[in-house]
Amino acid sequence: MAAAGRSLSQGYASFVRYRFLILSLILFLLGVAFVCDVFTGPAALSPGAVIAGLLDPAGLPSPVRYILFDVRLPYAVMAVLVGASLGLAGAEMQTVLNNPLASPFTLGVSAAATLGAALVLVTGFSLTWVPQEALLPASSFLFAAMAALVIHLLAKTQSNGADSVVLFGIALVFAINSLVALLQFLADADTLQQIVFWGMGSLGRSTWPKIVTVVAVLIVAIPLSVRDVWKLTALRAGEAQAESLGIDTKRLRLTVMLRASLLAAVAVCFVGTIGFVGLVGPHIARLLLGEDHRFFLPGAALAGALILSLASIASKMIIPGMIIPLGIVTSIVGGPFFLSLLIAKERRA
Repeated sequence: MAAAGRSLSQGYASFVRYRFLILSLILFLLGVAFVCDVFTGPAALSPGAVIAGLLDPAGLPSPVRYILFDVRLPYAVMAVLVGASLGLAGAEMQTVLNNPLASPFTLGVSAAATLGAALVLVTGFSLTWVPQEALLPASSFLFAAMAALVIHLLAKTQSNGADSVVLFGIALVFAINSLVALLQFLADADTLQQIVFWGMGSLGRSTWPKIVTVVAVLIVAIPLSVRDVWKLTALRAGEAQAESLGIDTKRLRLTVMLRASLLAAVAVCFVGTIGFVGLVGPHIARLLLGEDHRFFLPGAALAGALILSLASIASKMIIPGMIIPLGIVTSIVGGPFFLSLLIAKERRA
């Protein structure tokens, strides 16, 4: 009996060590990607000049200091934060909806954010007590949150849950995109260009105040996610199993959907539509770490951050001297991945 206990204890210790090793490896790769992201860009700055500038900002010429601290660093930091937010949001949505196809992009949250931004741009709407530069992300956030609320209400009313909710989300994406297309038709040339650029997704609007906002949301959301890891792990074993352990599954779904929607809405309201990160990141984490949410949730956040950081590097290297909108890069990778998930899900059914 004692030998069996020691064997079980050793097996659990090996289980935990392996997952910490995987998380450490993803974190290391993320650090490398972040450094490479800071080093790359249209401006011809050598790695040596970047390092010297980071160590001694006062010694830099004013234009170089601006490029490094007001363009490249905010760009790279926002890529990590938005990727982590979308990865964590996607992981939690997939768990509570019990569907591997759930994500902020496929459920229409990102599309709703684009609609909110397009309405402000086309109508020229303004409020005297809201700065105009804050109105665009505020409207984007409001519409994203409304879409998330609609998704949650549908999930609450559907007895068969996951499949119908995801299908509704995909239908919502098409409906919202048709409204965005109508606004594009009505817009003048300059406004049309802004809407199209927003819909492509870009980190070019990143600033330190916006970064602080995303960090603040993550600081609020992450402890709440950590609090719910055991409940989410139990939910993956089945709703009946979770309820037998005393978990209020309806309340858990509500709180998780609201939290995930907040993460996704704040992320996309500053950078525009970034597709598939919230879908691909959780799948990579699940493949490497399994369903134990103590490791799965941080793994999904780190994987999402790594994906978007790598996409940021690729967006600056595909065409020398030009930065491709980030949403295009993520869609090129995420589209085939989404198709493969659909095929795999159909075969399992």
